[in-house]
Amino acid sequence: MSRDFDKWLSGFRDSIADYKYYVDFEKVFSNVDSVRIELNILNSLIGSKNIELDFERIVARYPETLRCIPILLAKRGTEIKAMDADGEFCYDFNGLSCSIDQYKVFMRKTGLFDLMEHHIIHNLFDYVTGVEVGLDSNGRKNRGGHLMEHLVESYLVRAGLVEGETYFKEMYIHEIEGKWGIDLSAISNNGQAEKRFDFVVRGEDKIYGIETNFYSGSGSKLNETARSYKTIALETRDLPYFDFVWITDGQGWNSARRNLKETFDVLENLYNIKDLEEGMVRRVLI
Repeated sequence: MSRDFDKWLSGFRDSIADYKYYVDFEKVFSNVDSVRIELNILNSLIGSKNIELDFERIVARYPETLRCIPILLAKRGTEIKAMDADGEFCYDFNGLSCSIDQYKVFMRKTGLFDLMEHHIIHNLFDYVTGVEVGLDSNGRKNRGGHLMEHLVESYLVRAGLVEGETYFKEMYIHEIEGKWGIDLSAISNNGQAEKRFDFVVRGEDKIYGIETNFYSGSGSKLNETARSYKTIALETRDLPYFDFVWITDGQGWNSARRNLKETFDVLENLYNIKDLEEGMVRRVLI
């Protein structure tokens, strides 16, 4: 039975965010706790009347405190480059790589001394916790991609599939060929290109390679994805032992509906979350 593309697209969701999507507090607390001691030592600089001298004494006695300086500027890693009219410097905060005087220049010019000596903040541990929350929000894009994978996997499990037995995660073409003795050279350019599927399901009489994604916003990535999956659909359509399955969703597709429809027209196994809810896994894969 033919499907109506516009009706199918109208069922796409705005979001699939769960409660852990916004901030991963376990990661935040772990990151802050890793520099807890150093932050508590540097807390003595807050409200200091002679902050440069106090900083010099702390670093001379506890050089390990330098490693938590970058996070005060919401910076990952231990190296920071900076330049002005006085020159260009590369600061390594994994120990004393330059003079304490140069580190004092860094602290003054970046505004960190002002932040502490003028009592703008009251506790570095709380301050860094806030910084980590802000940095973690940048990870939402990656978490968003994993959310769709987790959602699809939950439906695979709900249908009775078992990881490592009837469904497998993140399998490459050569792994699929080796495990089931099938030829997928049509989509690997005769072994020259490698492709990894998010999930692979062993059905009753064929193997299913599954890709999943969710796009809440627009962008060139959507058109590229649609074109790429259209190619895979055409390359595998005559293989009796393998089917390509794409499960996607998200309002971002409204901006790339033309490319999505082109793939919809040639890929029979193109589904959304509503299809999952209506039993697609049992109906198609088992």
